[in-house]
Amino acid sequence: MSDVAVAHPAVEPAESPLTPESWGKLGMWIFLAGDAMSFGCLIVGYGLLRYASPNWPVPSQVLGINLTAFMTFLLIVSSVTMVLSLSAIQRGDRRGLRKFLLLTILGGLIFLGCQAYEWTHLITEKLPEKGVTFPSHLFATTFFVLTGFHGMHVTGGVIYNICVLIACLRGRYGAKHVEIAGLYWHFVDLVWILIFTFVYLI
Repeated sequence: MSDVAVAHPAVEPAESPLTPESWGKLGMWIFLAGDAMSFGCLIVGYGLLRYASPNWPVPSQVLGINLTAFMTFLLIVSSVTMVLSLSAIQRGDRRGLRKFLLLTILGGLIFLGCQAYEWTHLITEKLPEKGVTFPSHLFATTFFVLTGFHGMHVTGGVIYNICVLIACLRGRYGAKHVEIAGLYWHFVDLVWILIFTFVYLI
């Protein structure tokens, strides 16, 4: 009886479920998860200290709510321009990428400028008027720690976006890099909304 050769289909090696793009996203998500815990601890600590303090001032009477509302609106708009920059590079529109990413960067810079003005105004005028001194008063200490920590993240995001923009315009980066940078920027914006709500409004 002759042997019959049975042809077996070639088995292709299984592809790794993690591509360079997904590795980048995973790394950013892990970083953001750790960062969220840092912000969470600071906000919870602020809440506990405020609850336990008998002489905590009313935030709306000390802080500039109108200015901070504008800063919040500015960051929300910058998140929109970040989304538009990603959409532009996905369509191959480098001009749109440059325009919208520059607007995102500009929004971050204006936010930092407003924060510097707010800090200066508080330290030199508002806090002394209310008899609140830094760093001896818990209100001032927690305020500057929280907003300063967030300001450092905005600064890092602005530098990050500038680097991504330059690399994209040189053809070294693509849509996946803009998307990963967008994850960081949206996180920074979301955290600010929480800070604005708990520190300025409540």
